Amino acid sequence: MADPQNSALTARGQRTRTKLLGAAERVFGEMGFERASIVEITKAAGVAQGTFYVYFESKQSLFAQLVDTLGASLRQALADATAGLDSPMAVEEAGFDAFLEFIQAHRHLYKIVRQAEFVDEELYRRYYARLAEGTIRSLELAMADGEFVARDAEAVAYTLMGIFDFIGMRWVLWEGKLPPPQVRESVLSFIASALTPRT
Repeated sequence: MADPQNSALTARGQRTRTKLLGAAERVFGEMGFERASIVEITKAAGVAQGTFYVYFESKQSLFAQLVDTLGASLRQALADATAGLDSPMAVEEAGFDAFLEFIQAHRHLYKIVRQAEFVDEELYRRYYARLAEGTIRSLELAMADGEFVARDAEAVAYTLMGIFDFIGMRWVLWEGKLPPPQVRESVLSFIASALTPRT
C-alpha cells in the first residue's frame, strides 16, 4: 500500500487525514494505545472505517504519524515564537511560554509521548532528539558569542527540556492552567543565572 505521506493528497484528502489525526490525539490520550481501536478513532473523526486504510496502514502507523506530527507542530510553534529575537535569554523566555501554550492546547501530548516509549522506543527517542536539535543549535551560537557560558550544549538542552516538561506537567497538566507569574519568573531567573556569564 502506498504511503499517503509520500503521495499527493487532494485538499479533501488532507482534511480527512487531519481529522483522523485529531481524533487519534483525543482517543489515544483518553483511552491509551492498547485500549484505543480503529473503530473508536474513525467514529470520533466522523469517517467510515474503511477510509482509515486509505491514509494509514495500521493503528501503530497512525500512532507514529501522530507523535511525529505533534512533535513537528511543537517545534514549529517554538520556531515561530522565537523568530527574530536577538537575545538568547529572550529566546529561552519566548520558547518557555510557547511550550506551555502548546501543551495547554494539546493536553494529551504528555500521555501520548509517554506511551510511545512502550509502543515504539525508536519513535519515542526520535521525538526528543528532534526537539533537542534546535535548542542545541541555539545554545551553541549563544555560547560561541559569549552570551551563554560555554558548556556541553546537548546536556544543557536536555536540562532545559526537563525543566519545561516538569513545569508544564505540574501546572498545565495537573491544574489545567498556565503557571502563575512568580513561577515563570523563578524558572526564567534560574535559567538566566545558570546560563549567562557572571559580571
